[in-house]
Order: sequence, then structure tokens, then C-alpha cells
Amino acid sequence: MSQKFNLQSKYQPAGDQPKAIKTLVSGLKKGQQKQTLLGITGSGKTFTMANVIEQVQKPTLVIAHNKTLAAQLAQEFQEFFPDNAVHYFVSYYDYYQPEAYVTASDTYIEKDAQINDEINRLRHATTQSLLMRDDVIIVASVSCIYGLGSPQEYFDKNFLIKEGEKLSKTDIMRRLVEIQFDRTTADLTPGAFRSIGNTVDIMPTSSEKIMYSVDIIGGKVDQIRAINPVSGVILEEVDHVVIFPAKHFMTDGEKKDRAMELIKNELKESLNQFQKDSKYLEYDRLKRRTEYDLAMIREVGYCSGIENYSRHLSGKAEGEAPDTLISYFPHDKNGNPEFLTIIDESHMTIPQIRAMYRGDQARKENLVQHGFRLPSAKDNRPLQFHEFEERVEQQVYVSATPADYEREVSETLVEQIIRPTGLLDPIVEQHGVKARLEDDYPGQIQDFIAQAEIDIAKGGRALATTLTKKMAEDLSSYLKDREIKAEYLHSDVKTMDRIKIITEFRKGDFDILIGVNLLREGLDMPEVTLIGILDADKAGFLRSKTSLIQTIGRAARNQDGRVIVYADEMTEALEFAVTETARRRKLQIAHNKKHGITPATIKKTIHDITERMQSEHVQTVISELDTDLAAFGGNMKKLMKYKKRAMNDAVKELDFERAAIIRDQLIQLEGRLGEK
Repeated sequence: MSQKFNLQSKYQPAGDQPKAIKTLVSGLKKGQQKQTLLGITGSGKTFTMANVIEQVQKPTLVIAHNKTLAAQLAQEFQEFFPDNAVHYFVSYYDYYQPEAYVTASDTYIEKDAQINDEINRLRHATTQSLLMRDDVIIVASVSCIYGLGSPQEYFDKNFLIKEGEKLSKTDIMRRLVEIQFDRTTADLTPGAFRSIGNTVDIMPTSSEKIMYSVDIIGGKVDQIRAINPVSGVILEEVDHVVIFPAKHFMTDGEKKDRAMELIKNELKESLNQFQKDSKYLEYDRLKRRTEYDLAMIREVGYCSGIENYSRHLSGKAEGEAPDTLISYFPHDKNGNPEFLTIIDESHMTIPQIRAMYRGDQARKENLVQHGFRLPSAKDNRPLQFHEFEERVEQQVYVSATPADYEREVSETLVEQIIRPTGLLDPIVEQHGVKARLEDDYPGQIQDFIAQAEIDIAKGGRALATTLTKKMAEDLSSYLKDREIKAEYLHSDVKTMDRIKIITEFRKGDFDILIGVNLLREGLDMPEVTLIGILDADKAGFLRSKTSLIQTIGRAARNQDGRVIVYADEMTEALEFAVTETARRRKLQIAHNKKHGITPATIKKTIHDITERMQSEHVQTVISELDTDLAAFGGNMKKLMKYKKRAMNDAVKELDFERAAIIRDQLIQLEGRLGEK
């Protein structure tokens, strides 16, 4: 589907934005491959990039270095482009322990993962949009450089069902099973189908908000209806529907047979080598594992860890780069990219992209040497940096603190220092770390609490950055013990929970947020008036020039923003950060004076991306439950008895959708009772 990007906003570019937009668009149209936008915090970098996207009219990949930032960017781009396809693509694991072997202790660690079904659905929505339309913006983490399966196979395997087509119910079910759909007799989930009478109900992988009901009469498709799976309301009648595979790693019968032969041949070579080297334990490991996987692939077309055989399944040569999300973006007939890549917070994201391959290969090499995987498993890998560069071509690096790499390779570097709001970089104060008896100085924690209470009393919020996760958790507990509303945030917190915590913080459910490095880049919280950087004079990555500048920038979205660096001495990094902040502040004050601008705190609507990502089923469960609770006067036990009877009645009537909603309402009620 061809549709133009249409930016919708009540704002017009202001401050340094018009210059930045014009310069970047000009560079892209001239064919420049690499440009850098040095945009300070709060200068509206996302709005600038949205304007660039609208003017160049190219599908766009935006890469962020963590899931939280990616979620926020996806939300912002969706607000700017409500009529276009904006998707969120990150790793679908809430928990992930990769397969590994520790030689020193002779310990094999099996792959252990907990897949987030909502994020998996969003990944399928992403790839399907890329294959079906042009007006697509994908906001992704670095998972976009990991193997994903061939886009051609994924597209070729789609199942087109047309009204009037000669298809029996058995034909439809067989085709759905071939593309890895699950058959069920209960409520549908994405990637599942059920058969009732002459009807097959199908829920596509990309959405929980729609179900296709296909009626078969006389061996033909008689009718196709799009239905709301929760309410049962018919949304529309359609003459065709395209069903994409439930998994990204797909292959057909002929290619599967060829792949199995290649796997058998590689297994034979590896076993011969182990036997030659008298490695009998490794021989037995590899033989048992691979033969079991081959049996699974032969019988059901899939096996756990099938991605480790991706080279054979895709027909790629040894060492050839895998297909990734980038492969799903449009290319011309010569294979040249026809899309734009924006690398957000590039000083963090580029090093992360560089590091992925080396770490992955070290782990895989160990598994291969000790008989846990075939050598071809090493080709199930992320892209190397040079492969990534070849596949994206035109890039715009975005950062308040571009690293040396971006500065060296960029053909254009444009600064965006003046904020449209007139907001200034914050004033930075230095307070001591340790208590000093001679001046009764209370120490950094007590001082931060005292300073935070001043801001909280005025309606502000405070951030504290620590050096370790343990320190963040301990400080959060200490503040709660003092009856101060506080929470911590770090990389061990689950993706959805991180987003929820930030939303609650902005809403004022608590007053102090404590974190480590997740608090630096891109977290947009204009309610913050105070940032305390604890142990600011310690050496290391978290207190480097770049890290300090980024952290200080978090206070630049509020006119009352200020930063306290807790340091007994000014390190080189601290000196640079304070001096650079003062330089920018001076330029901003001069601009405001010249144009008669009075700084005003950013007013930003508080959205929760988890609400957008939450399934319609869950939303229905919660909204109905709240209504019923009010009708029962808040008596949860009485409501539970009523709901249990209603669920049993729904099951007797074979109304599985209704029964599923009531079941989940009962789970919600039990959880709420447990919290009391």
C-alpha cells in the first residue's frame, strides 16, 4: 500500500529546528551517507527527525539502545504520524538466558527464555507492515541486527484466502498448520485457529483486535468476516484475507529436505572429527542433540532452537550474513537500501551494535568445540558492524554528545542547542560527598533528601543516579522507610514494568526515581526539577564526560531544573560537563534575550505505551471488572461467586470467548484480594 507520511502536530519548527531540518534534508537529497544531529536534551530532536521523515518520504528505521527509550520514541512517532504505520520492534524475551558452556566448571547452561506474547505480536505486525506498505516507521532496539528468517520465505508462505475460492475446511486447516498456526478449541490467541461446524476462525499473528471467520459451503469459501474477538461484533465483510506465518523462520518441503541433507552431512563430518580426536563425550552429545532436532524438523517442520540451523534452512553460504529485520525494508532491484536509518543516542547505540557479534561468536565457538552445536550454528548471529553499515547506507546519528566516530565519518554535523521552549540548560551545583565535622555537612544522601523535599513540596520530582543496581535498590528502600515515595529503575526490571514505572513517576504516584545508567538517555520527564548525581567524582563509564552531560540534560525540560553533583573534587570529566553546560546556557540566554522569549516548562501529555500495547482482551477484562465491582459495592468475594457461576454458564453454552474474559476477571479479583 502506497501512502505518504503525513506529520500532524500543532507545533511548527522553532529555535534551531528549522536550520537542522533544512541541513539534514539537503544532505540526504544530495546522497550524503552519514550526518550527525548534535541535539541537546529538550531541543526537540524527535520532532526534527519527524519533519525530516516527512520531507524525504522514505520508510525509516530508528534504532535505540534500550527498550525503554525505543518504547518512548515509538509513542512519540505514533503521535506525529497517526495515519501511518509506526511499530515497536524489540527482543520478545522478558527473560533470556542464552545457551552456553562454562569450560572451567564443565557446566552446560541450557537456553532459558520467557517470551512476551505482546511483543512477539508487535514483531509480526512490524514485518507484515514492511512487506505490505511504504509508509512505515520502525523503532527498534539492536535486536534488529539479529537473525530473523528470510523475508522472501515469510512473504511467500503467506496464505491468501479469497471468497469463492475452491477450498475445503481441511485444506484451510492444513495450510494453517503448515505456516505454524496452532489449533485450539478454546479462546483464540494470535497465531491460532479453531474449527466450529463449517467455519474456521483465525486470529492473525499481528493483532488480538481482529479475528477472521471463514465460512465454507460446498467446498468453496462462501463468506469471510472480520470480527471483534471480544465482543463478537462483525467489523466488516471482506472478499479476501492474507494470513502471514506464525513464525519468522519458515521453509517449504523441498528446501526442508535439502536442508536436512546438509545438516546430516555436516553432522557426519563433525562426528568424524570428534572420533578422530578421541572426543567421545562430544561425539555422543552432538549426535543425540542433532538427530533429535532432525526428527522434529521432519515431523513438524520446526524444533526448539531451529535458528541454529538457519544457514542450511535459508540456503546461505558459510559465513554469509543472516537475514535480519533490515532485510525486510525495501531495496531496489540491485539490492541497494531504499530507506532511512536514524541512530538515536548514537554515542551509546553504535558501540552496542559493534559489540554484539564478538560476544555472540565467543559463546557459540565454545558450544561447537564441546559438541553442543554444529559449526553452522555460528552463522546464526548478529550482523558484524561492517555488514550493518553496508545494509543501511544513509544514516543520521542523533546525540547530545556524539562520539569521535560520528564526528569523523559524518559529512555534515548540525547543532541544535536552542530549545523552542526557551528552556535553559540547568544550573549545576557542587556539594560534598562525605560528612565533615567542622561544618556539620550531612553527607550526600541526607543532603539529597533535604534538597529533594524542597522540590517535592513545590510539586516537582527528583531523580537520583547511583553507581550500582544494589545502591539504587538500597536507597529506594531507605527512602521508603522514611515514608518518602520512591522507586528504583534498572536493567533487571522487565520491559513493560520499566515503562509503567516511568508513567507512574510522571503522574506523581511517587516523587523520587532512582536508577543507574537507564536514567541518562532519552527519558522524557519534564516534571523533574532536581537531579542528584551521587558519587560524581568517581572515575569510570558512568561518570564520564558523555554520561555526565546526558544526566545533567534530564533536568533541562523544566524551567526550575537544577542538578547537584556530589563530589569532593572536580574531575576532568566533571569540569568538562559543567563548562559545556555553562557554554550552552550562555547561548540560550542570549537567544532568549534577543527574541524576547520567557522560558516555559514543557507540557507533555502523560501516555503509557503499555496501554497501547495491551490487548483488547485485557482492556475489556479490566473495564468490565471495575464496572461490576461498583455494582457489587466493592464486595470482591461476593462478585467472585457470581463470576464463577457466570463462567460455568458460558462454558455450558460453548461461549469460550466470554468464559475466557470471566476467567481472567477472576484472576484479577484473586490478585486484588491478595494485595489487601
